[in-house]
Amino acid sequence: MRILVVSDTHRQNGNLCKVLAKVGRIDLLIHLGDVEGSEDYVREIAGCPVEMVAGNNDFFSGLPRERELELGAYRALLTHGHYYNVSFTLERLREEARERGMQIAMFGHTHRPVVDRSGPVDLINPGSLSYPRQDGRRPSYILMELDRDGLVHYTINYL
Repeated sequence: MRILVVSDTHRQNGNLCKVLAKVGRIDLLIHLGDVEGSEDYVREIAGCPVEMVAGNNDFFSGLPRERELELGAYRALLTHGHYYNVSFTLERLREEARERGMQIAMFGHTHRPVVDRSGPVDLINPGSLSYPRQDGRRPSYILMELDRDGLVHYTINYL
């Protein structure tokens, strides 16, 4: 199973279109918030099922604040992250996900890509396709794959 994880596109969808063309077939697109009214457009161009959550800039959105998904043998919490103060610490989000029985917590908000597998819950953030903030400021996304044995792999990719 191939899953594209993106966040913080802020209605600037050109790079999302480029990523979709670059990665080819995917089974699921996960958008972790700050879509800013582009929900229908994202669903239209994805070519697969889409899961989205609301970000701190999705003011009038009907998107849920969080989602819990089963991805193969894994349970994943999807959130934008601002309710967990992810700009300051990831431990609050990790603990919340662990208490809910999740093995993965996906978040956005910081505009910085992260794959942290150091604790009981994998923490992943694809960064931002529109306004990256990490060193080099390259738009980023994560390809998540479940292999034949059902094990999860994450790859941070840059445009």
